[in-house]
Amino acid sequence: MSSRKETVLDLAKFVDKGVQVKLTGGRQVTGTLKGYDQLLNLVLDEAVEYLRDADDPLKTTDQTRRLGLIVCRGTAVMLVSPTDGTDEIANPFVQPDGA
Repeated sequence: MSSRKETVLDLAKFVDKGVQVKLTGGRQVTGTLKGYDQLLNLVLDEAVEYLRDADDPLKTTDQTRRLGLIVCRGTAVMLVSPTDGTDEIANPFVQPDGA
């Protein structure tokens, strides 16, 4: 076993590509991944935050806020996913109101 620390994620393939990052506390940010380190600190360029619903803080709205160049602290990062090749689909487990 090597003494060098390695992250579980291989983020090298996402550098200079669009990523979506979900953070603790419910924040959601998309941007271009410019860099990262072994602690999962991320540098995102042209970052956009999706604002949360005032009535339900767990839901995001279509309202956005441009952030520009940001650093996401690794301890706050919960999810990193590419923006290319992903589509939002309807939840197949939601029952119709009449059922």
